[in-house]
Amino acid sequence: MGRRKLVELQKASKVYKILGGQEFWALRDVSLEVYEKEFVSIMGPSGHGKTTLMNLIGLLDKPTYGKVILDGVDTAKLDDVQLSKLRNEKIGFVFQQYNLINRLNVLENIEIPLILRGVSKKERVEIVRKAIELVGGEEIWFTKKPNQLSGGQQQRVSIARAIIGDPQLILADEPTGNLDTASSKIIMQTFMRLNDSGKTIIAVTHNPEVASCTRRVLYIRDGSIIKEEVPDPSKCVFK
Repeated sequence: MGRRKLVELQKASKVYKILGGQEFWALRDVSLEVYEKEFVSIMGPSGHGKTTLMNLIGLLDKPTYGKVILDGVDTAKLDDVQLSKLRNEKIGFVFQQYNLINRLNVLENIEIPLILRGVSKKERVEIVRKAIELVGGEEIWFTKKPNQLSGGQQQRVSIARAIIGDPQLILADEPTGNLDTASSKIIMQTFMRLNDSGKTIIAVTHNPEVASCTRRVLYIRDGSIIKEEVPDPSKCVFK
């Protein structure tokens, strides 16, 4: 029995109307497949479609043409409520800017997805404890506000929040973009550990060192995937 296809794009294009009625093709006829337990990175120059592609995969935007299929579901057939439900059940997001809420403490930030699911307070604390341990964080962070933590610590908190609902897919947009080398190493080791535990991860990055630690690299230019390669695992600098 073969691996399950988790993400599939079929000739997906995203077209924007710009001044004068002209069209700008942010993505053009992108077809790709990502299977469960893969760790894929997407590389390319700024403004060439990386984030647009991530938004389509993450169901944050819809293609102008083509299809996005998530875990066998043709998302074009879903309304906004159904899309939101599928996104919340299947996908965890990690962003360059962390997107944590500074008026809440770390525990409260991480447990937000569980509150939305109606999980009891006692259960939430136990699940958060396991999540923070999985990302190499510490329980003493729970009462701290995000701005009392370092950038690397905040990113680990955001990863804990992304995995708290046990999603099948983690989407990371420049997850080490604001971090120094030491913090980047910790974050990449966290992702590799999550991938080894069975999580599927797709990461947008401009950093070839980050890409070298993933299992497949897709290169995008002018809105099209121009090539892909499989990095040599021995060349990963973050192990």
